[in-house]
Amino acid sequence: QVQLVESGGGLVQAGGSLRLSCAASGRAFSNYAMGWFRQAPGEEREFVAGLRRSGNVRYYADSVRGRFTISRDNAKNTVYLQMNSLKPEDTAVYYCNTVDPRNWHPNNPWGQGTQVTVSS
Repeated sequence: QVQLVESGGGLVQAGGSLRLSCAASGRAFSNYAMGWFRQAPGEEREFVAGLRRSGNVRYYADSVRGRFTISRDNAKNTVYLQMNSLKPEDTAVYYCNTVDPRNWHPNNPWGQGTQVTVSS
């Protein structure tokens, strides 16, 4: 298993930016594809972005494509989510996880997440 700690959330106005970080510990981080997910109040958790372990294949949900960028630094065991042009509908708790690169499904226990709130 991999232990995951998300950070970087906060309160931002619509149109603003945030960068989320996810620090991983445990087994070799570079062996894993990684993903970001989010869960808004009253909603199910949803996929946001995924990145293959090589770092050269990315996939985004339609709702964030062109605004969010996922990246990783294997030397720091960290995956990032740069979020630009934020909208109120991006408000959610954001989580990272290891994922199956064939379908981007999460396959590890969840961390505590980080809250992102976008005001209009």
